[in-house]
Amino acid sequence: MAIVEFLAVVVAAYVASLVYHRFVLLNWPVAERYIPAAVLIALLVLSVSVAFHHFSAIHTQPRHLLLWNGVEAVALAFSFFLTAIFLLKIAEDYSRGAFIVQIASVGVAVLVVRATLSSRLRRSIVTGLVEAGRAVLIGDVRHCSHFADRLRAAGILAVRSFELPARDDTKIFGAKGAASVQKLSELAELCRPLHADDIIILADQDELPMVVGLANSLSELPVGVHVVPVEFADLLAMARIVEFGNTATLQVSRPPLSTFDRAIKRAFDIVAATAGLIMFSPLFLVVSLAIKLDSPGPVFFRQTRHGYNNESIRVFKFRTMITAEENDGFTQTVKKDPRVTRIGRVLRLSSVDELPQLFNVLSGEMSIVGPRPHATAHNKVFEEKISPFKRRHNVKPGITGWAQVSGYRGETDTLDKMQRRIEYDLYYIDHWSFLFDIKIIIMTLFSKKAHMNAY
Repeated sequence: MAIVEFLAVVVAAYVASLVYHRFVLLNWPVAERYIPAAVLIALLVLSVSVAFHHFSAIHTQPRHLLLWNGVEAVALAFSFFLTAIFLLKIAEDYSRGAFIVQIASVGVAVLVVRATLSSRLRRSIVTGLVEAGRAVLIGDVRHCSHFADRLRAAGILAVRSFELPARDDTKIFGAKGAASVQKLSELAELCRPLHADDIIILADQDELPMVVGLANSLSELPVGVHVVPVEFADLLAMARIVEFGNTATLQVSRPPLSTFDRAIKRAFDIVAATAGLIMFSPLFLVVSLAIKLDSPGPVFFRQTRHGYNNESIRVFKFRTMITAEENDGFTQTVKKDPRVTRIGRVLRLSSVDELPQLFNVLSGEMSIVGPRPHATAHNKVFEEKISPFKRRHNVKPGITGWAQVSGYRGETDTLDKMQRRIEYDLYYIDHWSFLFDIKIIIMTLFSKKAHMNAY
């Protein structure tokens, strides 16, 4: 991917300058100026990508993160390039128009290369054409078999598995009851000719004392050595080791967005909500008049829902029913619900009834993109049945969300339907990026799935 991306950037940068000079300035670009510049831009993009480990463990990276990293690499590379031509005093001879066109062209080239090759890599891993890594498993046979299946899904082949060495109380290594030095050395020698990339030790709680000695013995091999306490595997799946003050801790949960991420998201929300309210103000007047003429009652209604940090918020909506439920007596809307008015059915199908929530976004209670807020009574039905349910409130609720554009919208009359929606909400929280938000907004506007089960 690095090689293909380098070549694509060279071509994109030079072709951009060629097109701009030929069709805008009506002349041909100076090859001695723009060819070296294209190569330098490509070297800068490659250097930034390598420096920030964009191509490390690429088979496990979420695609949207890989693409967003590419955008950042292009922005940083062109910043360095602009600094370089300024310091070398050649900026006056370099067309500003060509520079701008090159940024756009190179950005598109990087996104296309990363998206295309990432998709091909994943298909190759699934079909077994590409082997992403080789691992040796050490532990109970049942644990090894289960873990080998999980690794295979990520394209990592378990080339061999061994049982943990038997205990030998007469020869202690590292802790009482640990395996003997001789047997540990034998295990290391058995692993040596397998040429694995990593060795994973799968240990039960009572086997942990021998892990120190085993890890020390295996450290003589040029491989990565990992320890997985099998009883805590689910906990470790969402954990990472961090420096907290002057202590290393196992962090099992963390705020989903950094301070910088929250600032970016909030700035976008303010701009988008303000623009939306101005743009849709004529529509607000038309819809308000239609609701008044269609059935008696208020134009808007506010419903109590759970927001950020599980705090209660009052969400605005256009009234689409004969009765506007503003208390805890909540009954979820079903298909052909008799409570829905004629104009209300149109508003729901088009999602126009959600537009007043732009006021909630502007006030900071909601975001443009995030998990959809449920009525408080609806939450109470599921929060005790689905253990991570409340974690969806670790970010602000949104007018649209990843679950909704993926087809999980509408009635959740079974536990399985709600479980699937929560899985998508938590995926969004754990993999948030600004580019991911933009993708969801585009899907909301153009994807058929975004309007499934809208009634």
